[in-house]
Amino acid sequence: MDFQPSHHETSCTPLAQAVRQAFSADGALSRAEADFRPRPGQTEMAMAVAQTIEHGGALVVEAGTGVGKTFSYLVPALLSGERVLLSTATKALQDQLFGRDLPRLVEALGLPVRTALLKGRASYLCLHRLAQARQADAAHDGSVAQALARIEQWAQATRTGDLAELPGLDERSGAMALVTSTRDNCLGSQCPQFRECHVNLARREALAADVVVINHHLFFADLAVRESGMAELLPTVRVVVFDEAHQVNETGVLFLGVQLGVAQLLDFARDLLATGLQKARGMADWQGLCAQMERSVRDLRLVADGVPNATRLAWTGEAPDGLPPAAWGAALEQIVRACTQVLPSLEVVQDMAPDFERLHVRAAALVANLERFRGGCAPGAVRWVDVGLHTRLVEAPLDIAQSARAWMQSGAGHGEEADRAPNSEPAELAARAWIFTSATLGDEPALRWFTEPMGLEEAQILRVESPFDYATQSALYVPRELVPPTDPGHSTQLARWVGEAAARLGGRTLVLTTTLKALRAVGDALRERFAGSPDIEVLVQGLGPKRRLMDRFRQGSGAGLPGCILVASATFWEGFDVPGDALQLVVIDKLPFPPPGDPLVQARSLRLQQAGRSPFKDYALPEAAVALKQGAGRLIRHESDAGLLVIGDTRLVKMGYGKRLLAALPPMRRLQSEQEFYEALDRLTRTSTTDRSCP
Repeated sequence: MDFQPSHHETSCTPLAQAVRQAFSADGALSRAEADFRPRPGQTEMAMAVAQTIEHGGALVVEAGTGVGKTFSYLVPALLSGERVLLSTATKALQDQLFGRDLPRLVEALGLPVRTALLKGRASYLCLHRLAQARQADAAHDGSVAQALARIEQWAQATRTGDLAELPGLDERSGAMALVTSTRDNCLGSQCPQFRECHVNLARREALAADVVVINHHLFFADLAVRESGMAELLPTVRVVVFDEAHQVNETGVLFLGVQLGVAQLLDFARDLLATGLQKARGMADWQGLCAQMERSVRDLRLVADGVPNATRLAWTGEAPDGLPPAAWGAALEQIVRACTQVLPSLEVVQDMAPDFERLHVRAAALVANLERFRGGCAPGAVRWVDVGLHTRLVEAPLDIAQSARAWMQSGAGHGEEADRAPNSEPAELAARAWIFTSATLGDEPALRWFTEPMGLEEAQILRVESPFDYATQSALYVPRELVPPTDPGHSTQLARWVGEAAARLGGRTLVLTTTLKALRAVGDALRERFAGSPDIEVLVQGLGPKRRLMDRFRQGSGAGLPGCILVASATFWEGFDVPGDALQLVVIDKLPFPPPGDPLVQARSLRLQQAGRSPFKDYALPEAAVALKQGAGRLIRHESDAGLLVIGDTRLVKMGYGKRLLAALPPMRRLQSEQEFYEALDRLTRTSTTDRSCP
C-alpha cells in the first residue's frame, strides 16, 4: 500500500520534530556536510522512516539517485534512541557506512551512540589457522608466501583483524583460505585462540553496541545456521534497515537453500590431510583417504566435461540436464563413499584435538548433504548445478517470501523481546520496524518486483524521485544501424561503434554487457583496436582485481594518463560510482532480460504460468526494467555530472514493450539521429566543469 503519512503523527511527535529540524537549512546536517541544502525528497523519506520507527511495521522506499537516502534513514534511526541493525549489500558499502557516514552524523547530532561493524568469518584473520598456515603445501608458492609474510607482520598490530584494513591485499590470493576460517572449519569455543579470536571480539562489540552495521550475506548466513552473532543480535533490535534492498531476495534464496561445491570437498580434504599428518601421523592412512576424495571430485567434474564454464544446468530428474544419469549417480555415490570412509578414522582420533572433532562434524554434514542431493528436490524449491572450476550443487527456494514473513513476525508483536536503548522513553514498546530502501525496487507504483518475492505485499510504499535534472544533464540514444542482438555479429559491430565514440570522447566510457560471452567479444575487439594507443587504455573485467580496475577508471586521463574504456558485466551494473568527468558515456549492449535457460528463471516462470499470469509481463519484463535502471544509474551520480546513455538494442524502440522499459529509465532527453548523438558527444569534449549540460 502507498505510504499515507499522518499530519499529526509526522508533525507533533518529538522524533518527527527532531528529524525535521535536523534536515532544515540550519540543522545538524548542515554541520555534517559543507554543501548540504534541504531537499524535499530527502526530508519526506526521513519523516516516513521516523513514523515507521515509532509505530512499527514495514516500509519500502525507492529513493532515486541523489536523494540522499543514507542520511534519510540514519538520522531518524539515531534520533529514535532505539537499537538499530543496518544491513547493506557489500563489505565495501559496510566500510563506507561505518567509517564515514555514521561517525559524521553521530558527531553532528551530538549523540552518545556506540557503533559496531560486523562481517562474516571470511573477512577476519583466524589466529589459529595463521599459526598453521606455514605448514600447508600452498604456503610454499612464491606469491602466497609473500602475502603470508605481509599478513603475519600486520597481525602483530591489528586490533580488529579485519583483512580489509591491510592495503593492497588481493582477495583472490591463495593465502586468504589459509588464514581465515569458515563455518565448516571454525573450532568455536574449543579453539586454543578462542579468547583472542577476532570474530568473537567483533560479535561481542556488536552485542554491546547501539547501532550495528552488517551485510545481507551475514544476515542470512547466521539466520540459516542459527549461530551466535546475528541470531543472538536480532531479537534485541527493534529497528532493522536494509539498504540496497533490491539484493536481499537473491541473497536470501542462496543462503536459505542447500549448497555443496567441489571447493568445499577439496577444502575438507586439504584440512584433513594437514591435520592428520601434523597431529596424528600414522594413526590412519590420511594421504590415501584424501587421495580417494580428490579422485571422486575429479570424476564428478569429468561427468560434466565439455559443458562450458559458468553454465547452470537444470536438475529436475535423476541427473542435471544433458548429463548421463548413470555416470552422474555413480560419481555422487563415489563421493559419498569417500566421505563415509573418513568417519571411522576420525572417530578414533577425535579426542586428540578439537580439530579432529570439527573434521568429524564436517564429514558427517557432507554425507548428509550428499544424500539429500541423491534424493528428490524439496517441494517449492528448484535444483541446479553450476558447472565450472568450482562446480556447485544447489537447491534453493524460488523466493524468500515465506521465510521473510516468519522472521519479520517473530518477536515483532509488541517488542517483548526488543530492548530499548537506555536514553529512550519508558513508553509502551512498539512493534519492530523494518525499513527496506534502494534506488531501484521496481518499475511500477506498487513495486511488486520487490514486494512479492519478499512477502511485503502489506508494506507501506514510498517512491521518492531523484532531484537530478536528467533532461539537461543527460541524453539517451539507440543506434538504429546496429544489427539485432540475436545476430552473431552484434558484439563485434557494437565494439566498432564504441571504439569510434570513445576515441572521439577521449575514453570516459563504460560498456556494460549482459553476458560473459559479450564481455569477452567486446573487450577483445576494443583491446585489439587500441593496442599500443597512447590516448586510450582498455580495461576489461576479469583481467585484474575489481578494485584496481575501478580505481584506475576513476583516475580518468589526469596526470598524463590515457583515457579509459572499461568493459564490464555482472557486479559493475550497480554499486560502481564514478562522479565527474571520468565517466560521460555509458553503453549497454542489449536489453537485460533474464536468461530463459536459467533453472531459477524457468521455475519462477512456470509458477506464474500455473497461477494464470504472464511470465513475460510479470517477470521477464520487470526484471529487465530494474536491471536497465541499475545500469543507466551509473551515468549521473552528482548534480554537476553530464553524459550520454547508449543502449545497443533496437528492440527498445521497435517493440511494443519498449515503452515500458523506456518509462523505467530516468527522464533523459532522446536523441533521434547519429548526427544528434555526435553533436552531443562533441559538446561533452568541450564542456568545462562549470557548464555540464547536454544539448
